[in-house]
Amino acid sequence: MGFDSIDLRLTVNERPQRLRIEVNETLADLLRDHLGLSGTKVSCDAQVCGACTVLVAGLPVSACTYLAIDAEGRAVRTVEGLARDGRLSALQQAFIDHAAFQCGFCTPGMLMAATALLEENPHPTRDEVVEALEGNLCRCTGYAPIIAAVLAAAETEATA
Repeated sequence: MGFDSIDLRLTVNERPQRLRIEVNETLADLLRDHLGLSGTKVSCDAQVCGACTVLVAGLPVSACTYLAIDAEGRAVRTVEGLARDGRLSALQQAFIDHAAFQCGFCTPGMLMAATALLEENPHPTRDEVVEALEGNLCRCTGYAPIIAAVLAAAETEATA
C-alpha cells in the first residue's frame, strides 16, 4: 500500500471486514479486488448504467463512483448477500421464473435496486418499480420481464 492508504472497517453481507485500502479506491474496487465479490459489475465508471449498484446502509449506490472510505462503519450488501442459507431470495427466484435476464450483466444491479425498493415499499405499483429501476440500464432491453419479476416477488413476499 502506498502513502495514501488507510484502515477501513465495514460490514459486507453481514460479515465484519477490516481492510487497508488506498484513499481513492471505489467501493466497487474494494468489493471486487479485495473481497473477491465479482457480482458487482463495473461498466460505465460514471454512475450511469447501474450495473454496480449495491446497498449501503440499505440505500442503493453506484459502487463505481462511491469511495470505499465513505462506507466506513456502514453495512454494505451485494448481490452475493441476497441468498440465505443456500436459498435464493424471492426476488432472485422471480428473476429466474420470469426469465428476467438475457446476458445477465445488468442483473446484479437490477436485483439490488429492486431489493432496496421492496424493502422500503413491499407492495409497489408498476410505475413505482419502473421509477426505482430508472438508473439501471439493460442493454438487451429486457425491461418487461424484469418489471414482472419485481412485481411477482412483491406478491410472493405478501403471501409468504
